[in-house]
Amino acid sequence: MSINNKLGNMSRRDLFRVAGRYGMSSTLMAAGGFGGAMSLANLASAAESTYEKRFAKPAKHTLKFGAAGFNARNLLIERAGALEFARDLEARTDGEIRVEFIGDNQICGQTSCVEKAQQGIVDIYAASTQNSAGGAPYLNVLDYAYMFRNRADQYHFLYSPASAALLREPYEKRHGLKLLFSHAELRGIQLGLKWEDKETVTSVEQLAGTKNRVTGTQLGRIAMKALNLNPVPVAWEETLDGLKQGLIDGAETWASAVAYANMSPVVSQSVHLNFFCGTEATSMNASVFDGLGGELQDAVMESSYLAQVHVQAANEAALVKTVGQSDPQLPGTIFAQNNVRNAFLSDAEIKKAEEMCSPEFQPQLWEEWRERLNGWSGGRDTYQEIYDEVRTISADTLPENVEPRRWWKG
Repeated sequence: MSINNKLGNMSRRDLFRVAGRYGMSSTLMAAGGFGGAMSLANLASAAESTYEKRFAKPAKHTLKFGAAGFNARNLLIERAGALEFARDLEARTDGEIRVEFIGDNQICGQTSCVEKAQQGIVDIYAASTQNSAGGAPYLNVLDYAYMFRNRADQYHFLYSPASAALLREPYEKRHGLKLLFSHAELRGIQLGLKWEDKETVTSVEQLAGTKNRVTGTQLGRIAMKALNLNPVPVAWEETLDGLKQGLIDGAETWASAVAYANMSPVVSQSVHLNFFCGTEATSMNASVFDGLGGELQDAVMESSYLAQVHVQAANEAALVKTVGQSDPQLPGTIFAQNNVRNAFLSDAEIKKAEEMCSPEFQPQLWEEWRERLNGWSGGRDTYQEIYDEVRTISADTLPENVEPRRWWKG
């Protein structure tokens, strides 16, 4: 079933009509958990049932979840796990925690959610760690070029107890935020319509001199400059127009982000450089977490674990079956419908790119930031330790086969 058929022919107006009666959170949770195509009557019935369950008794804690531009429809494209987490946490705590899910950029966007969570305007937020790095610079630690070989490495690290000392604890200590779970893809260059009639990219040289949008990550800029990709800061919300009008050649992001943000009509080639993280993460204000009782804290962690396992399986399936990141592409996928070509680079080309920009081969480019991040981590060698940890699994491990672990239990 095409993703766009999931909510049938319902308009946003229909969705808001139901939400006006049962609340947006109940409506979105109902829509996100529905198995097939949904009519307005079906949605209203599911939203009513969800509402009745959620409000069967007063909640002890109501948590605001600022989910940037996400909603029930696009969370079925990029499986970031936000609604699964909210639904499970409410059920697991028997309604003692209620989650008010606020997506569609209504309370915060990709670059502002992190600050709203730090200020306590929202209690939980979902946005990419790269966009959030502007407000929480320690998140740059994920963005050393070619530290992760593939998505399996990323999931392995997220589940690893090593992620506590190298990512989670410094992030919480410096920025007051607790990383709960994350989706995992690797970034490439998504070329706009200027490249529609050009040959499919097979080499790094073909991209040299292009002008490309960059996120809030400082480390991403280092890699892009070394690859001669001319990073230009463009807000995520303005990237689509930039690609459409040809103001930029491409955007540095990942495949399912193109698909969920409706950028596929203005992207001609998805070049899988895989040069650093694309991690759509959900984090919580640490003081809010600390203010929950022990049992409710345990529930947050267990719901985070469930969401992480869900994301690992669901996003891997969605990349192939919904987005169209495969060769050959499946018909009916978003990339196939919009004539977005996948440009998968050879191992030799990826190695060439790695030698041009990674800390292993170009350590001088990274010295300043590496020293800074090492200091913030309490003196760990952040790059080397993450690099070594993810290489404890075989390079040909499939992402869906990475063993889930409760990272906080060591």
